[in-house]
Amino acid sequence: MFENSGESRTSLSEYGEFGLIDHLTRNFVITPENTLKGIGDDAAVLDFKDEKVVVTTDLLVEGVHFDLSYMPLKHLGYKAVMVNLSDLYAMNAKARQITVSIAVSNRFPVEALEELYSGIELAAKLYKVDVVGGDTSSSNSGMIISVTALGAAKEEEVVYRSGAKANDLLVVTGDLGAAYMGLQVLEREKQVFKVNPNSQPDLDPYTYLIERQLKPEARQDIPPLFKALDLHPTSMIDISDGLSSETIHLCKNSGTGVNLFEEKIPLDPAVISVCEEFKLDSTTIALSGGEDYELLFTIDQGDYDKIKGNPNFTVIGHMTEENEGRHLVTRANQKIELIARGWNAMKKEEGEGN
Repeated sequence: MFENSGESRTSLSEYGEFGLIDHLTRNFVITPENTLKGIGDDAAVLDFKDEKVVVTTDLLVEGVHFDLSYMPLKHLGYKAVMVNLSDLYAMNAKARQITVSIAVSNRFPVEALEELYSGIELAAKLYKVDVVGGDTSSSNSGMIISVTALGAAKEEEVVYRSGAKANDLLVVTGDLGAAYMGLQVLEREKQVFKVNPNSQPDLDPYTYLIERQLKPEARQDIPPLFKALDLHPTSMIDISDGLSSETIHLCKNSGTGVNLFEEKIPLDPAVISVCEEFKLDSTTIALSGGEDYELLFTIDQGDYDKIKGNPNFTVIGHMTEENEGRHLVTRANQKIELIARGWNAMKKEEGEGN
């Protein structure tokens, strides 16, 4: 949450809606390659020439998707951009523009929103996207953030969830489970703080996990790598809700089954260590934790040599005929039905993820 620290707090009413937008977006720089007109008119004007436009949007709600007791506002702004850009990269597209809309209650001063937008600005700068519009409104209960991201790709380069076929290899980038375990560490320390507000947690052993939760990075490096390797995935999705859920999405959309091998799932040593500390099963965390924002994709077996030995990729299974079912193959070589247990924002009970 925004810390006042005795500094002045500027009421949102001092700016008004349009003055607030001007104030918060004053530092955004537009690159003219594809953005003909950004913020400042009734609508943005974009030029994608002969490319296809790819559009995605995500809504983040305080108390549902984030907790400001341990999520710094600058990190929240950064993360709000990342969750959208990740969807574009999952389509094998290049991110070009975003719009940002927020609704906030009057408990937030202008300075708090400046922190939020500094994170958005940093993400836009590092990932080379233009902020071309958005909206502000009031909220009766906390903060709501909506980001829409636009990207572009040649028609033949776009990758859907629906192209996988039997015998394709199932591949994942990076490692899994760290973001969820970072959340568990933060939630534990929050409870300790409630009991003893003077306690000072030692979070150094959990740096990687907490960073993966609070400041995830979308895999903008992967689409250019595919191009360099002359590799075109047959299907792809980003891992936001857990490996099991996303694998099942690929299967349902492609009309296939899958054998996913437990021993192949990439885990950082920090995840294994903290899972032991929390008495949690690391495989379950990788399958169901979510918010890793890695890419899960399938390739033709004939393309295996193109990724063999590449540290960015891990082959974790293969697709099967649909009637063979969807299975996790355990280390004991037993087949267990793969079930989607990832986070669900519509659950009435408490979810498993952030």
